[in-house]
Amino acid sequence: MNRITGSTRICGIIGDPVEHSMSPVMHNAAFEALGLNYVYLPFRVHREGLKAAISGMRALNIAGLNVTIPHKMAVIPLLDKLDLLAGRIGAVNTIANENGELAGYNTDASGFLQALRAQGVESEGKRIVILGAGGAAKGISFILAEAGASLVILNRTLYRAKELASQIAQDCQRKMEAMTLNEANLKRAFDRADILVNTTSVGMTPDVDRSPVPGNLLGSRLVVSDIVYNPLETRLLREAKAAGARTIDGLDMLVWQGALAFEKWTGQKAPFEIMKQAAIKALQDEK
Repeated sequence: MNRITGSTRICGIIGDPVEHSMSPVMHNAAFEALGLNYVYLPFRVHREGLKAAISGMRALNIAGLNVTIPHKMAVIPLLDKLDLLAGRIGAVNTIANENGELAGYNTDASGFLQALRAQGVESEGKRIVILGAGGAAKGISFILAEAGASLVILNRTLYRAKELASQIAQDCQRKMEAMTLNEANLKRAFDRADILVNTTSVGMTPDVDRSPVPGNLLGSRLVVSDIVYNPLETRLLREAKAAGARTIDGLDMLVWQGALAFEKWTGQKAPFEIMKQAAIKALQDEK
């Protein structure tokens, strides 16, 4: 921050709220590590201010923005072009200012897939159980289906699970299942499951004693991924590990989506481990 000059490039995150975001600490650590003249800032933008915020990005020549709730879908009509993946998912979490043109990307979905692959987990030919049918579930379900997985989507509201399964099936030409999220259906879904992905907020701080899955249903043949990263080890992951399952926490997805955005803004390879350690330290400092 002491090296800010007239040529410093600005990146940031827009959303409401943004105070909890780990992105500023991750990206500023990465910029410093590579000696780049960039700075990353959080901008709290209400729904009614989104259009003005994107106009401001253009006017101020901001290099890049991450986009979080509630703007991931609403921002799309305000952009000049859309990456194919973001267009098919229908949500943008990264905007890159490419010589004055604002391009929208979805590094959430790509980051999740990269987090699996970095742990040696491939999705092709696997049966994957997805918990939740919200925005995160949509991107993750799409990219897993595109990578060759068969999906079972469970959600407390059945019609939302069916709606998402129908969208994915139509776009990816793959058969999808949808069920109500309850213990009986979880047991059925786990009979032939290889991977479980929790995209809900169940187990997130402060409700750390909750889990979306009864521990007795978890077994050693599962790979269990939870996109919640605060706490780093949710009750779901703790009980999955105790059952002998392989676990992947939400921090890797968070860092990978940030690393992919970083590379679009700077054209340089992101220092993944530096970004991850910065996020871990920030989470520890919150306690």
